[in-house]
Amino acid sequence: HAAGFDPQDLAAAGVSPVAGPADLEAGAAAVRRVRVAPEVTAYIVDIARATRQSPSLALGVSPRGAAALQATSRVWAWLNGRSFVTPDDVKALTQATLAHRIALRPEAELEGVHVSAVLDSALASVPVPR
Repeated sequence: HAAGFDPQDLAAAGVSPVAGPADLEAGAAAVRRVRVAPEVTAYIVDIARATRQSPSLALGVSPRGAAALQATSRVWAWLNGRSFVTPDDVKALTQATLAHRIALRPEAELEGVHVSAVLDSALASVPVPR
């Protein structure tokens, strides 16, 4: 289970009348079937690489962070009724998925640089696949 998540915890919390373990497993299986084209995967990798090249960051997005962005983009596509991930899905989830995975350099913090601006800059620097 991802990040120590156990569907049984939901049952214990009294949520299972809404979504039981079988429902959660079915949803997870459906999300795994959402396709990510090679060019969209490359787009995600390029965004992560752009953060690692940012002079404002002490720590950029790791390969695990890129994998997390692909995973959240898959869920977003599925929630929007699609069986494939688009670059817009990736853009929509970049801030929420990656903001806590990067660290500003102390001098960038002193200059008032924000993590969201660094991520926006990384996104703007990477060509969007067509």
